Amino acid sequence: MTQRKQYPLRIDSALWEAVEKWSADELRSVNAQIEFILRKALRDVGRLKEGKEELIDGL
Repeated sequence: MTQRKQYPLRIDSALWEAVEKWSADELRSVNAQIEFILRKALRDVGRLKEGKEELIDGL
């Protein structure tokens, strides 16, 4: 199992609300949605290491 790292996030309240609404629309927690967004962005620019791609579908 992949080890998870905790990180406190400071985020603009309007941005938080938008992510919160998006996550509710997709039946994810806000944490899972943020991880989904980060993974997709990293994949799109080619910075996600091979072997990590399958984690995107599991979120």
